[in-house]
Amino acid sequence: MHANRPGDLTRRALLGAGGAAALGTVLGGREPRQDAVETGTTATARVRPEGRHQAGVARPVQVQPHLLLVVFDLDESPGPVLADLGRAIVDLVDDDHPALAGIPAGDLTVTVGVGPRLAAAARPSAPGGADLPPFPREAIDDRHRGGDVVLQVCASDPLLLPLTVAHLMRVAPGLRERWRQRGIRGPAVPVRRGHTAARNVLGFIDGIAVPTSKTDLADSVWIDDGPAAGGTIMVVRRMVIDVPAFQALSVGEQEAAIGRRRSSGAPLSGGRIADDVDLQAKTSDGRYRLPADAHARRAHPRPIGAPLMLRRSYSMEDPMGLLFVSMQTELRTFVRTLERMSESDALLAFTTTTASGTFLVLPGFDRSRPLGSTLFGAS
Repeated sequence: MHANRPGDLTRRALLGAGGAAALGTVLGGREPRQDAVETGTTATARVRPEGRHQAGVARPVQVQPHLLLVVFDLDESPGPVLADLGRAIVDLVDDDHPALAGIPAGDLTVTVGVGPRLAAAARPSAPGGADLPPFPREAIDDRHRGGDVVLQVCASDPLLLPLTVAHLMRVAPGLRERWRQRGIRGPAVPVRRGHTAARNVLGFIDGIAVPTSKTDLADSVWIDDGPAAGGTIMVVRRMVIDVPAFQALSVGEQEAAIGRRRSSGAPLSGGRIADDVDLQAKTSDGRYRLPADAHARRAHPRPIGAPLMLRRSYSMEDPMGLLFVSMQTELRTFVRTLERMSESDALLAFTTTTASGTFLVLPGFDRSRPLGSTLFGAS
């Protein structure tokens, strides 16, 4: 899902640190600062996990290039498990944690969410209690649909990912793994005002139109009240893409399927990469510049009156495709968007979804306010 609106590493780190300071306030103060951390010959911006919102959603501003996402079942009481995970995550980002084998944590982030079964059991009226309906072009077995807990682990250093997950599984032995997937992102492509996107395995720039300002994030991403306030709804979809079939198209045909120029990311309706697509733009002979089945048209939020989704998608090598990850205030934002895409979207003809789940990303936490405590009680 491409159309809805990380290169000097030291420079990127400084940009990420400065941008995160503008994202809002935390429990009794501002969002935690990100400090530059030397990692060999480069520096990355340390991302503190504490705050009103968990790290790994809007912080860091420039998304890390490596991801390991793991989905679990949980048979124990979730409150103590989540609290243990939160404390372990805070400890991990401190220097010289033995679980990281001497590798600096750098910009490591761990984002934790709970599935519909746990969310509904905690508070029936709280967000996150509904699951995704089935959609066309799915080949998902029981193991790869749903789940109780998700860990989204991101970093610039790929070695940190398996070390972090292994440590957290030791901390919380009640977690039983269902499935995991690694993902990668290409180099940063500037879009607007510090926002960057990356090319996906199809060669197109992905994640151009997303909420970036504090106001947009409040409107589109963060749950604003109740026990889940400060959290968000995450949707995860593992999409296998028939890359050879897509590459067999001419570049013009590929661009028509996506709705943007492959080289620049500019919309076919005209303008530059940062410009919104013009759904009404026509050629001199009356044809829409953006084809009726172009992904940029079918996934655009305006026709369904939905807000933008914050997408943190990663390309996959095995299987080849896209690990789609989106954050939104309500599940129906994603559901309505995919329903419209399923009616007629040229990109979907090349995709098969093989894993899927939705999770309530829990509100932010710190050492005095355990992870998950607003829903499952303090432990």
